[in-house]
Amino acid sequence: MMERDNFGSKLGVILATAGSAVGLGNVWRFPYMTGQNGGAVFILIYFVCILFLGIPCMMNEFIIGRRAHSNTARAYSMLSNGGLWKLVGYLGVLTAFLIAGYYVVVSGWCLQYIYASFTGHLAGDSEYVRRYFASFSSDAVKPLLWVVLFLLVTHFVIVRGVRDGIERASKTMMPALFILLLVIVVCSCMLPGAEKGIAYLFHPDFSKLNADVFLGALGQSFYSLSIAMGCLCTYASYFSKQTHLMRSAVQIGLIDSMVAILAGLMIFPAAFSVGVNPDSGPSLIYITLPNVFNQAFQSMPAVGYAVSLLFYALLSLAALTSLISLYEVVTAFFSEELRVRRTTATLLVSLGVLVMGVFCSLSLGGYKGLSIGDKSLFDVFDFVTGQIFLPVGGFFTCLFVGWRLPHKTVREEFTNYGTLRGTLFGIYLFSIKYVCPVCILLVFMHQFGWI
Repeated sequence: MMERDNFGSKLGVILATAGSAVGLGNVWRFPYMTGQNGGAVFILIYFVCILFLGIPCMMNEFIIGRRAHSNTARAYSMLSNGGLWKLVGYLGVLTAFLIAGYYVVVSGWCLQYIYASFTGHLAGDSEYVRRYFASFSSDAVKPLLWVVLFLLVTHFVIVRGVRDGIERASKTMMPALFILLLVIVVCSCMLPGAEKGIAYLFHPDFSKLNADVFLGALGQSFYSLSIAMGCLCTYASYFSKQTHLMRSAVQIGLIDSMVAILAGLMIFPAAFSVGVNPDSGPSLIYITLPNVFNQAFQSMPAVGYAVSLLFYALLSLAALTSLISLYEVVTAFFSEELRVRRTTATLLVSLGVLVMGVFCSLSLGGYKGLSIGDKSLFDVFDFVTGQIFLPVGGFFTCLFVGWRLPHKTVREEFTNYGTLRGTLFGIYLFSIKYVCPVCILLVFMHQFGWI
């Protein structure tokens, strides 16, 4: 077996793995999900889901990855002695590959909006901003230029390896992401009427609590933490035997939740300040927010210009940290299964993601041959990975760790071979055997209208 790299420090472990979890799911998806599901009551349920479901599922992948010390596909195969459980590992690699294929398109949009903010092209009324996004995203050429640029940056980080590439980049990007977040939060919370947006985030209205809110919060917790994408399992394969898995999972869950809350504080005070509906949906980032920035800082155009530029720089950083982790899942798989050098494996991944990104981007421009039914290829990738592969992968991973792996093996990883107390082991095992699979199954059935 080829010698594998490891993270060089505890800080590197936390920042790199947190970078895997922190991405567009926090900065883009969490705010609009919060807006559509009642604000503070959704956040409260989201925290409960992170604590009792997200962290145990994260632990599953940590245990599998570190125990096998291999890529995601081989990890399941090794631990199940080559049984059908290996298909769960292959599903994780496939999921990461397909997500990267359309994720790089959205990431490219972030770069376009940095350019548009810098040149002042986002200044205009709401109808102008809407037409701008529709025109750009459906263009046959412009989005592809940004896709290529984003891929080159990601390729450069991954090809340098775990310590010199992923860990070093994470130590730079994660602090930068937090600084940008805090700057924009301060600007947003100082706007007139911002207190209404703050109250919306922190004063729960329990009359809005229903099954949809709970299931939406559970689904968001999985999406936000990158569960069942193979990222956590792959990164855990680079953990040392001394890494405290539970502490790392809790720390990453806290960082992930903190970024999500800061994203809400960044967006909702500004939205309420100008009277924009908080449930604008997926268009919030690219259509609604530019209009919010234009209106909120109308008397201070220079500040509005700077905030818009910083915001899309932040969005690009968040997208990059997640794309790096998706890349690494497939790169580790190619490198170890094909027995090729890391540079060759990374090149194969880059070419594959580029091809998928080109087709996904072109499918948004009205190319009928790049659609399935009434869905563009971009939407098909998003639907299949997010609504089918992720819950299926998370469900079977819980069954694998809870029912297939020997409890002795799970306990050894949980307690670092008896060097840690393992006080919560019983609760963790009960959760992944019974609670998590049932909750994941409910979310899966609900999204198809079966319950």
